[in-house]
Amino acid sequence: MTVLVPVLGDQLSISLASLRDADPATSVVLMMEVAEEATYVRHHKAKIVLILSAMRHFAETLKQGGWQVDYVRLNDPANSGSFTGEVSRAVDRHRPDAIRLVEPGEYRVREAIRGWQSVFGIPVDILDDDRFFCSLSDFFTWASAQNGRLMMENFYRTMRRRTGLLMEPDGKPSGGKWNFDHDNRGGPPDKDPPGPLRFNPDEITSEVIALVEERFAGHFGRVDRFALPVTTSQARDLLADFIKIRLPRFGQHQDAMLEGADYLYHAGISTSLNCGLLLPEEACAAAEAAYCSGDAPLSAVEGFIRQIVGWREYIRGMYWRETPGLGEENFLGATRDLPEFYWTGDTEMACLGDAVRNTRDNAYAHHIQRLMVLGNFAMLAGIAPKQVADWFLVVYADAYEWVEHPNVLAMSQFADGGRLATKPYAASGAYIDRMSNHCKTCRYDVKQKVGPDACPFNSLYWDFLARNQDKLGGNGRLFNTYSTWRKMSEERRAALRAQAAEVLAALGPATEGWARTV
Repeated sequence: MTVLVPVLGDQLSISLASLRDADPATSVVLMMEVAEEATYVRHHKAKIVLILSAMRHFAETLKQGGWQVDYVRLNDPANSGSFTGEVSRAVDRHRPDAIRLVEPGEYRVREAIRGWQSVFGIPVDILDDDRFFCSLSDFFTWASAQNGRLMMENFYRTMRRRTGLLMEPDGKPSGGKWNFDHDNRGGPPDKDPPGPLRFNPDEITSEVIALVEERFAGHFGRVDRFALPVTTSQARDLLADFIKIRLPRFGQHQDAMLEGADYLYHAGISTSLNCGLLLPEEACAAAEAAYCSGDAPLSAVEGFIRQIVGWREYIRGMYWRETPGLGEENFLGATRDLPEFYWTGDTEMACLGDAVRNTRDNAYAHHIQRLMVLGNFAMLAGIAPKQVADWFLVVYADAYEWVEHPNVLAMSQFADGGRLATKPYAASGAYIDRMSNHCKTCRYDVKQKVGPDACPFNSLYWDFLARNQDKLGGNGRLFNTYSTWRKMSEERRAALRAQAAEVLAALGPATEGWARTV
């Protein structure tokens, strides 16, 4: 009996459920580089390099382990360009008795796979992806018991108890508290710490870079700086480097921004986690061990673990709970086109310019740059949420629809009306001034609300609240903010809204940039 085992580009884990109990002697592992996956949105060139190189390295690891690997390269003249097309060709080549694979991470791929059994006339066994702490069925069970209030903090505590991470023998959380977020709100450090390890391209990666530069030359981003981990060994080295050097101060500065500092104290492991080179339990165990040995403070370790066992798992569950409808949500009725500077970085707003530069150069920006600079501006300006979500999906090497859509559409753009986030993550320039040094070099004055030198975030913030008062005015977490707005004089409110209108008019259309994503 021959079993065909397709392994997708974000399933590069030797412990993958479809491989774990399979017999190498009777299994054929199918790996496919397909144009459809590189172009359903026009992904950052570095992301395409990452996935193709990591796939090719993983295939070599499997071969060395005794597996028969049927590997289809992107430039194979017979390549059909789609998963279903390549599985069809593999079925013709190997005449398998069954297909066995792990559930895909994205809805559109799952829908395609659902039809394989009828198309190919052989059993298709779809296994749970157990590389996550929480199965989807367990998440849905948890969600159904929450009476409609799906609070991430409640889910996080459930997961802490289930995993035992940072838990004491008596069942209480280490340090007596579940969450040390209030200790993790420090501003920018005096200088940029040593960045993450960089991995020079080997022969395989160099070949992929040349392929991507030729075939995807018109895609966004640079690859001449490519240095991401493309093997499990490299991913583990990156994690170890973070634990030793940056984790101790990660918590204190995790929300900070520093001009020209691309990673600060962040781990940079999200690309490895999301394509399977690194497992979440490895990352959490390493951080917990650093706390237990006294090498990192509890506040930093708890904040790091919360991002993985809490937020990452919660986001995945919410994606599958809300999809496919989430992609079309637009609670605030935002319709403006994405500004061209999201592609070029050509803006006098220092914070936005630096975030786009980092994004272009590294296919990376940390969570505050994404949420409180890029996402915040888009929401305040009323950019169409689908355009924002597609941009985020294009430009980041760790971006997959399951993690990007809930983070962008629901959390960043409040397009779901609050099912995920309890209030919009809207902020004026004061937040950016407090958490960064961008305002010191910016052409705009963060202290000014109106006038030619006023920070655009300031007037846009109040205009956003004013134009959405019918939808947001009843939000209890915005009570004080709207109270402040109502106490302003009519002249002051009019001046702020007039200033915002000038900012929005200056954005102009962005059809050229938007066309790059489709």
